[in-house]
Amino acid sequence: MGSDRDADVDILIVGAGVTGIYQLYRAREAGYSVQMVEQGTGVGGTWYWNRYPGCRYDSESYTYGYFFSAELFREWEWTEHFAGQAENERYFNHVVDKFDLRRHIRFNTKVASAVWDAASATWLVTGEGFSTRTRYLVAATGVLSVPFYPDVPGRESFRGEAYHTGLWPKTPVDFAGKRVAVIGTGSSGVQVIPVIAPEVASLTVYQRTPNWATPLNNRPITAQEQAELKASFPAIRDAVGKSPSGFLHTHSDKSTFDDSPEERQAFYERVWRLGGFGKIISNYRDMTLNPEANAEWSRFVAAKIRAAVDDPATAEKLIPTDHGYAGKRPPYVTDYYEAFNRPNVELVDLKQTPITAVTETGIGTAAGLREFDIIVWATGFDFGTGALSRLGAVGRDGLPLKEYWADGPLTYLGLMCHHFPNFFFPGGPHGAAGNNPRYSGDQSDFIAGVIDFAREHGHPVIEVPKALEDEWTNMVNEAAYTISPFKEISYFFGTNIPGKAKAFLLNSLGRPKLLQMMETAVKSDYDGFFPAPGTPGTPDSPGATDSPDSTQATGR
Repeated sequence: MGSDRDADVDILIVGAGVTGIYQLYRAREAGYSVQMVEQGTGVGGTWYWNRYPGCRYDSESYTYGYFFSAELFREWEWTEHFAGQAENERYFNHVVDKFDLRRHIRFNTKVASAVWDAASATWLVTGEGFSTRTRYLVAATGVLSVPFYPDVPGRESFRGEAYHTGLWPKTPVDFAGKRVAVIGTGSSGVQVIPVIAPEVASLTVYQRTPNWATPLNNRPITAQEQAELKASFPAIRDAVGKSPSGFLHTHSDKSTFDDSPEERQAFYERVWRLGGFGKIISNYRDMTLNPEANAEWSRFVAAKIRAAVDDPATAEKLIPTDHGYAGKRPPYVTDYYEAFNRPNVELVDLKQTPITAVTETGIGTAAGLREFDIIVWATGFDFGTGALSRLGAVGRDGLPLKEYWADGPLTYLGLMCHHFPNFFFPGGPHGAAGNNPRYSGDQSDFIAGVIDFAREHGHPVIEVPKALEDEWTNMVNEAAYTISPFKEISYFFGTNIPGKAKAFLLNSLGRPKLLQMMETAVKSDYDGFFPAPGTPGTPDSPGATDSPDSTQATGR
């Protein structure tokens, strides 16, 4: 093959979250030598790092988990329809141990660089105290795995306790009787605020822009429901497998103005009582597409907010004016708005009084300094490309992935890209609808299939053709402005990160289109995915030599 260097493993997987665990299971079952590396000390990914008070699913627990084993589904009993972080983490540990996957996982290992070596058709992956050569590199690093801190003067000078919701300590934080600031009212901020509000001496919420938060409507799973879930495994598996959204919620066949005003109000009340994403999926089918329909539903939600919040001025600050419902990723909450009725909770509008600095004792705004014992940074993530751009991946011809994606991601089905042979990133940009395990599971199955095909037919290199990458990327970007409800102010465009290129980071085409294009590739026997011997970037190609060491190759 042009080199006497053999791979240490067939497949190396980075990240022990929901996607990586499934990819590990698939690889092990198919007989590959496989290793997983994980930066943390345990499994769970999002559900390992985000352990702040109130953290929980907003997808139904039994649709978020795995469906590859009926025995697993039936033996695990979720206690709530939307399980909390601790239960979610226990679940993923149970899966890893039940299927004897832990022995393949190396914890406390952060990847610093991954360099493609054309001569041996392998990736050299290195980190502190770690180096391995792998045939295939699967970066299951997640879209919500790089916490973002805003550039606030003096942030690190604060002498009290400071935490980011995405890097929460394992030791519980004692909020009792403390003066607490929460900065941010996105998905994590709206979860932590109502949980800690009863404990603290005072809670000051710093909000830049409000979002449309609607009730999660969580409740325990009854014994009868447990029995029904276990008995219905095949039906549930098939339903989420075929669902356009990956959920069990049914889609409405009505448009908003098919109904009278009275019928619409009654319909909205029924939708309001649904769990989680039912507010979108089971709403009128044109709610996210028709501006007038969206405004109608948004007015209904605004009225609910005004009814929940006692102080009219505070209520108005909590109602978005820069986007309609689902213009950003809508969070699902329990008693969030009601928390602002407590005498110890205050809302600060950062549009009116922006933060000027963090000091040793507190937070300064245009209105003056407030002193705190604890600051909680609920300021989100470098979504979509954050972890992948920090992987130190260098592809064919010494091209860094970070450079290739400087103007936004270029992908095929959100799981691979040209110039980066034998490299996959399930759950990455352009592939999923947020942190949705059904989409990333589809991608993991596709990856397993193309690697199996390459093994069976003796292809050492898999690289998606540039034409297919361009086709998918262009379709995603076009649909982002014509089909997707999300606006450019959403972090789904990367606009929450200063200096980051504005580019859509989700799959705007939906799951059906993703599955359709996967099926096309499979039926064509992955036409064009296997470069002919001698093609640049393959073993024995002209100029194919061993890569320089990873430090030189990545400019580190």
